[in-house]
Amino acid sequence: MSITNREIADTFETIADMLQIKGESIHRVMAYRNAALAIRDLPRDLRAVAAEGTLTDIPNVGDTLAAKITEMLDTGKLEFYERLAKEIPPGLVQVMRINGVGPKKARLFWEKLGITGVQALEAAARAGQLRDLPGMGEKSEQKIIEGIEALARQTGRAPLGVALPAAQAILDHLMQLPGALEGAVAGSIRRGRPTIGDVDLLIASHEAAPIMDAFVTMEQVARVLGHGPTKSSVELHSGLQVDLRVLEPARWGTALSYFTGSQAHNIRLRELALKKGFSLNEHAFSPVGADGSIIEDAPKILCATEEEVYRTLDLPWIAPELREDAGEIEAALENRLPNLIVVADIQADLHMHTIWSDGTLSIREMAEAAKSRGRKYIVITDHSQYSTIANGLSVERILRQQEEVRRVDAEMSPDLRVFHGVEMDIRSDGTLDFPDEVLAQLDFVVASLHFSLRQERSQITQRVLNAIRNPHVDLIGHPRGQYIPDREPADLDMDAVFEAARQHGTALEINSNPRRLDLEAVYARRAVELGIPLAIDTDAHSAAQMDLLYFGVLTARRGWVQAENVLNTWPLERFLSWVQSRGK
Repeated sequence: MSITNREIADTFETIADMLQIKGESIHRVMAYRNAALAIRDLPRDLRAVAAEGTLTDIPNVGDTLAAKITEMLDTGKLEFYERLAKEIPPGLVQVMRINGVGPKKARLFWEKLGITGVQALEAAARAGQLRDLPGMGEKSEQKIIEGIEALARQTGRAPLGVALPAAQAILDHLMQLPGALEGAVAGSIRRGRPTIGDVDLLIASHEAAPIMDAFVTMEQVARVLGHGPTKSSVELHSGLQVDLRVLEPARWGTALSYFTGSQAHNIRLRELALKKGFSLNEHAFSPVGADGSIIEDAPKILCATEEEVYRTLDLPWIAPELREDAGEIEAALENRLPNLIVVADIQADLHMHTIWSDGTLSIREMAEAAKSRGRKYIVITDHSQYSTIANGLSVERILRQQEEVRRVDAEMSPDLRVFHGVEMDIRSDGTLDFPDEVLAQLDFVVASLHFSLRQERSQITQRVLNAIRNPHVDLIGHPRGQYIPDREPADLDMDAVFEAARQHGTALEINSNPRRLDLEAVYARRAVELGIPLAIDTDAHSAAQMDLLYFGVLTARRGWVQAENVLNTWPLERFLSWVQSRGK
């Protein structure tokens, strides 16, 4: 069986982890890790690239790693990995997947207790054998147990930010075929869920066979899982499974509705259909008799659009992001569906980073990139000093930075206003990273959790409440600190957070980075219900990351958010008035 891109990337990633446990230089570790990332993102089969002799054209792949890729392609294995596995037990790599366990602790557990896997570590932790090790203790031991439980809950689903671009690229390719009339990415991607199982694609056409043949022979395909007349399934080199259905245009509406889901929403639609004397599936509305069975010779209602599906049920069209059976049917029946926010509503970005901390562009370059994307105002919010790993700004540096921000603002005004802020750490002890006299000199302050996210609920909640209650803090950035799929959110008492934000008028962020999407939709909806202002920001560290805004808006739409609920949809004058009302 041939080896796939994903398997080669996994091998390099494992080697990087094993080298880190061994104590090798960070440069050698990152060589393998960066190559793994590049290979995961590669849309082509590595065999084709190797045949062309262009492996070294792949970012972060030099001659040495190209030779290792070639060895795996030729033999299905890698001698270097096998030698390394004799020194470092591969099971320790999985131990490092546990939140709070890095290479040093993994090596400690191995050397002191002979632990080489998660199961053995859990047994030792539950037996109280970890607490007496250097740097450990009873609380650390309990956190290891909690981390193992969290690891077990991980589903293996792909982040939306990985699945959506891959799905759209395939659909765009197939829609160039002569017979393709209409196409859509369906399923949980269309509903904007933060993680994805399989990818569902739909195409309307009178001729399915040519489209199916083109689909299963795409360069991205590692394995064909099924190849039928109207449905085919493949596994991509990235590991994603993609299912394609080709259907006749007259049934497009019912099929798109059905395969978008959710299952709970579809059940509600079928219940409404039965009350009107129809059975509803992906093909049509079929009349049913008194016993509920389909009347085979009765004419069916075909729907070429989703609007026709909902109209047949006496409903207005319901946006895909709302289709979770979370009150959208009732709202539709009562004509009170929200006018959901769209990307074009966003006027500003209130959270972004530059080369002053860990960004890749200057203040001027980030401002130009924002202007080219239609933004009217932005806030530069580089990291504060506690984030040493992100080159956080000291008090002296942030005050120097303000001079540059003011200069860029003067140069670009009135087309784009550039304001000066900070993403300030909420420290592990609950204090804020800058004193009030410094914060008072800034135009806008974002306070965020970055460290000690596994603290007990009362402790970490109190940290956020301290920030919310500070009159200089305008926005809580990515409030729960999640990082999909690697890190679960902090165990915050969100009722207490919402109540404090409501009382103090502090805004909460929906972070658009698809690895965050924090606040999640259910919390965004609750914030709206309580009248708490939201901001949808990119947290951009580069110009390209400004284009992640779509994911934040998608999450907001899932949370029933309208433009009026979001600070950075407001005209500049209204935004400034809101900031000034907070004592700025």
